[in-house]
Amino acid sequence: MNAPLRYALSEAQTLAIQAKDAAHYLHPFTDFQALAQIGSRVIVRGEGIYIYDSRGNRILDGMSGLWNVNVGYGRRELADAAHKQMLELPFYNSFFQTANVPAVELAATIAALAPAHMQHIFYANSGSEANDTIVRMVRRYWDLQGQPQRQVIIGRHNGYHGSTMAGASLGGMWGMHAQGGLPIPGIVHIEQPYHYGLGADMPAEEFGIVAAGWLETKILEVGADKVAAFIGEPVQGAGGVIIPPTTYWGEIQRICDKYGILLISDEVICGFGRLGSWFGCQHYGTRPDLIAFAKGVTSGYIPLGGVIVGDRVAATLIEKGGEFNHGYTYSGHPVACAVALENIRILREEKLVDNLAQTLAPHLARRFGELAEHPLVALTETLGLVAGLVLAKDKRSRTPFDESLEVGMICRRHCFENGVVMRAVGDRMIIAPPFIITVEQIDQMVALIRHCLDLTLAELKSKGHV
Repeated sequence: MNAPLRYALSEAQTLAIQAKDAAHYLHPFTDFQALAQIGSRVIVRGEGIYIYDSRGNRILDGMSGLWNVNVGYGRRELADAAHKQMLELPFYNSFFQTANVPAVELAATIAALAPAHMQHIFYANSGSEANDTIVRMVRRYWDLQGQPQRQVIIGRHNGYHGSTMAGASLGGMWGMHAQGGLPIPGIVHIEQPYHYGLGADMPAEEFGIVAAGWLETKILEVGADKVAAFIGEPVQGAGGVIIPPTTYWGEIQRICDKYGILLISDEVICGFGRLGSWFGCQHYGTRPDLIAFAKGVTSGYIPLGGVIVGDRVAATLIEKGGEFNHGYTYSGHPVACAVALENIRILREEKLVDNLAQTLAPHLARRFGELAEHPLVALTETLGLVAGLVLAKDKRSRTPFDESLEVGMICRRHCFENGVVMRAVGDRMIIAPPFIITVEQIDQMVALIRHCLDLTLAELKSKGHV
């Protein structure tokens, strides 16, 4: 279906934008030379769960932008909230013992949604900045506790916590570490709880205990008196929608408690409803000391991130800390906070999180699970409104494709060309659709994905790869 002509560009206009893009715009996580050769896809409009490119193609956005456009595109209420706040107070900083009403109201609103022991908010502009802030907070906490030697934060291989120096260090993406002398000192990693890839020879519940035990092994290796915290995403997002076994997080909590280390829940993706509860830690029953948030707090309409701070950390910073020498010009930006308040109002009043948990997630699990019948698909997994599948050369023996074939990217190309956004992480294909998707649209999305899997299989067969 084509977009209305008033939104589409002429071919000449599209080519002109692509030329300017290649000449001036350095995209994130992009091979600049390769993109310049093919030309970027120019997105000009969004409505509901769909985006439209400059050539008039309608595409079902199975990734909610970048995990974040949870209430869908074109919500006038969010634009109106930004406009109203810009006219009243477009900006003022929070440095000089000042506050603004939206920042204060949002802090109280988030505190009411968060676990009961987490009542304080520190604002940033993104998830990366939130995790940088967490590094500062964790180390400041232990310094104030009289244990300044507790500097080490343990993350996970294939975890993702942003692309700033500290965020990329916390994450376990070796490709990022190779470009910048990372990780920074005091950050180490354990293996991820990926049952399919690392523990398929044992039951998932048993593997969950084993995988969590890698944390205790690392703590003892480093020295318990030197470990400050453990950080993890409830469900790994950019790593390929790695859903841990049900036994994993409870054991992680037990180990953190045993050694008295802080638990950090990176909820940049999982926070604000994605898993069917307001925060992923609530789904798994953990008690984090710090939660990183961003993305879904504003449904991506304007940048905002932050840290939800648990009582023991907040009390130490407040009662013992004096001045905390950290912050950003745009911490608590009034326009961003006003949009977040309106976004949360929409989530609540339209009962989007409840509907996700009760209706959409079970339906997605059923329909997405049917894709496991496809000859290319070795595994399907879902939780809430995240889902992933594994492409394999031989699904019965779990034989993977040669990495050089970039089969995931072949599938991704077919998806974009046939009207659905699906992200490739190696040979894992993942989705995270908007919360406003309907059961009928889930059916449509799964049908499109199946068609693109068929096209991928046909291309691989034509080239003799299967």
